[in-house]
Amino acid sequence: MTSGVQLIQFAKWPQRGRVKTRLASALGDEGALDAHIRLTLTVMERLVQSGLPVTLAWDRAMKEPPAEAEPILKAMAASRVAQSTQQGADLGERMTRALASRLLETDIAMVVGSDCPSVDAAYIEQARQALRQADVVFGPSDDGGYVLIAARRTQPEMLQGVAWGSEDALEQSVAAVRNAGLGVATLSPLWDVDELADWDRFLKEFGQSSTGG
Repeated sequence: MTSGVQLIQFAKWPQRGRVKTRLASALGDEGALDAHIRLTLTVMERLVQSGLPVTLAWDRAMKEPPAEAEPILKAMAASRVAQSTQQGADLGERMTRALASRLLETDIAMVVGSDCPSVDAAYIEQARQALRQADVVFGPSDDGGYVLIAARRTQPEMLQGVAWGSEDALEQSVAAVRNAGLGVATLSPLWDVDELADWDRFLKEFGQSSTGG
């Protein structure tokens, strides 16, 4: 085991009609796809800027990456971001397995979603510090979910029974982790991108520079 922190970015393969579907009504399928790619690249860039090892965990295995994934794969190669595939029946199991897998080789692991551009190196450091007093740390989002989960210990059942995508996801996750016998801490809330207003905020704060062009 090596001491330190490893970051895991959860991402869906960029495919038209399968990503950022809540934005598609306003942006169209093509616009939603573009939004997803830009968000994925921005989150990756900010995680890489932390100086910590980053792995991008795709939502499913694919024999051939879609053509739309090319800018993401190029950025991964340039920044030496590893890749893996999420494993599990639902989001909770996927996150638990990803954290547990990394904790076999490091002290702390963190999962960040690709719609969470507000997470930066300072927030990651806050999570690391909070883990001195807790086993699991959540970074809440404004909508009742969370932008980050960090752990130094896990239990297989620690995220079972959570209504994913609901406004109760964070509250239920905290309760599930406690029921698994682990200590929990939460950070100050940040924002993520689900609705059109969130996308407008992203454009205002990050602009065109998020994709390098």
